[in-house]
Amino acid sequence: MHVHILGICGTFMGGIAAIAKSLGYTVTGSDRNVYPPMSTQLEQLGISLSEGYDVSQFDPAPDIVIIGNAMARGNPAVEFVLDRNLPYTSGPQWLLDHLLKDRWVLAVAGTHGKTSTTSMLTWILEHAGLEPGFLIGGVPENFGISARIGKSPFFVIEADEYDSAFFDKRSKFVHYRPRTLILNNLEFDHADIFDDLDAIKRQFHHLVRTVPSNGLVLSKAAEANMESVLEMGCWSEQQFIGNAHKALWQSQPIKSDCSEFIVSYAGKAIGTVHWNLIGEHNMHNALMAIAAAHHAGVNFEDAISALSLFKNVKRRMEVKGLEKGVTVYDDFAHHPTAIKTTIEGLRNKVGNQKIVAILEPRSNTMRMGVHKNQLAQSWLVADEVHLLEPKNLDWSLQQLVDNSKVPVKLYQSTQAIVNEVIPSLHAGDHVLVMSNGGFDAIHSQLLDELSKRANV
Repeated sequence: MHVHILGICGTFMGGIAAIAKSLGYTVTGSDRNVYPPMSTQLEQLGISLSEGYDVSQFDPAPDIVIIGNAMARGNPAVEFVLDRNLPYTSGPQWLLDHLLKDRWVLAVAGTHGKTSTTSMLTWILEHAGLEPGFLIGGVPENFGISARIGKSPFFVIEADEYDSAFFDKRSKFVHYRPRTLILNNLEFDHADIFDDLDAIKRQFHHLVRTVPSNGLVLSKAAEANMESVLEMGCWSEQQFIGNAHKALWQSQPIKSDCSEFIVSYAGKAIGTVHWNLIGEHNMHNALMAIAAAHHAGVNFEDAISALSLFKNVKRRMEVKGLEKGVTVYDDFAHHPTAIKTTIEGLRNKVGNQKIVAILEPRSNTMRMGVHKNQLAQSWLVADEVHLLEPKNLDWSLQQLVDNSKVPVKLYQSTQAIVNEVIPSLHAGDHVLVMSNGGFDAIHSQLLDELSKRANV
């Protein structure tokens, strides 16, 4: 079978391509921007890539076209598929039809923490010898790849609430049919496709409806938005995570940065996690992963020992370099809550050392100004903030500068940020770069400029 993928270079669609290739299919694809590292990974798999959407890519005609959700009507390749009546489907539907329908699916959903929690859960199963399949919206460093078929019934997937395709506006995750479901948290996001929080809740409810009666739904105790989703109906066993009274799974930090914490089950301590990650949010993610792995048969000891060897995901508080005593981090920030928890986690780790936050408000929701009132409250524990104002923004970031209780400066280019920040840095400082895009490789620019200085 010849599978052709439109929009192949996204993390999700690239994972679909790798899985299709592993299943023995001939795989080709195209995207507007074909560039490393995804283009390199795909080419190493023997997948032929086309730049752009010229209709010549359909010669010879594929057996089926998988259309990514970034593709819209008016795209030449999409119009060709429709006009020629070529068989087509969405990525999530193809994944269900060709792989997930025969697997024990462990899905991780929620506004925040999906990629990290999915990676933790996958690594726990791997460490326990279960060799799971997985599809993750990032590259977990324990594996170095974002997707594989696996050799056991278990398949772990990051369950995204974004829509499936231009012809299927349901969330991706309604296609996955999990037996084990993690519901991490729920806030308003993706304002480009959801009108309000209730619209997102309905999609999460549809997901809950797909879990079988012998399945398990894990959710955070005292999470009001998720509780309202579950109140719409849940036909599976429920277990709660957190420190509320009804929580079956609980954690207690030993160190303030949560790099060491006690895990408890049904009121009894079952072990202590010692790892390289920081932040209360990651401690919560770990607890979710341990609980989900337990449902799949992994014992407490194996799960906890696995986390001590967990290396996190690229672009999640990833240290990009240490130069002249200054540490530069990269974090995939896309929402005020994620920004807040990331900065607070770093503050708990570094104490009174200076934190310089550099932020690009790049996501569709942030560009629309939906979270602008929350954004100025998200960096309160940073020492200073530098903002890149994206072109064609629907509102002015000057509002954040005026309303911030922390010193904030606004810039029109990454070079201007580098020029401003570098002279003020000293050994022991921490530079936290946050964006869901490439940010003009500002991390490398900062490290290069630091390396040129005699001392800081």
